[in-house]
Amino acid sequence: MGRIIAIANQKGGVGKTTTAVNLAAALTEARRKVLLVDLDPQGNATMASGVDKRELENSGCEVLLEECPAEAAIVKTHGGFDLLPGNGDLTAAELKLMEALAREHRLREQLEPLRDKYHYILIDCPPSLHLLTINALTAADGVIVPMQCEYFALEGLSALTDTIRAVKTRLNPGLEIEGVLRTMYDVRNNLSNEVSSQLQQHFGDRLYRTVVPRNVRLAEAPSHGQSIVEYDRASRGGIAYLGLAGELLRRERGAPAPKPAAAERA
Repeated sequence: MGRIIAIANQKGGVGKTTTAVNLAAALTEARRKVLLVDLDPQGNATMASGVDKRELENSGCEVLLEECPAEAAIVKTHGGFDLLPGNGDLTAAELKLMEALAREHRLREQLEPLRDKYHYILIDCPPSLHLLTINALTAADGVIVPMQCEYFALEGLSALTDTIRAVKTRLNPGLEIEGVLRTMYDVRNNLSNEVSSQLQQHFGDRLYRTVVPRNVRLAEAPSHGQSIVEYDRASRGGIAYLGLAGELLRRERGAPAPKPAAAERA
């Protein structure tokens, strides 16, 4: 049975969508069958996967409103993973769901029948803690939290962990923080190193050893509708996300972690 992992952080611009798309591609490269769910009304994960969000016949909106099954909305990407696309219609879906019964469970009900078809289902959450994100957390087994090593990012992380705790208590007892991922990391920045040290003390083994550096090629890839694995897998960003996929798989097998990735030491 596949694992469902939400990639969430209510703070925008922390590499959440970048992580969702590139981790999906990297796990596919490792011969895992992956479904990426774009639950962000901005539709950035959809566009970065090479799918035009403006030309969707069905999307996450119709799925959440039970107007079509998830399988009818899923499309294949040239990166090899499947995609449940999203666009601005998700905002309308969120508003309509406010009046619905069991509104927090809509996504879970749609994804549960797909578990046996995929090794991983990754959910790219919007940069907020509203109903769409609550749906993702209710459906998920674990949460990956991408974050920059900045002072305000630490403050936002506290709000997110409170939300995860509340969802675990009321809606999804099995929910856990899968791991915290340091993104856009610059080892020359003293604040980055200080915040990284605090994260290590607080999260311990749940802090991924893989570190995603600031990387121009990583920033360029979405404009070509490609993951970094397709665009430039030998770049520092490509190596980092392939390393993250390997770390995720090793954790599942219970294997010991290797030495820190090159991106962390650079």
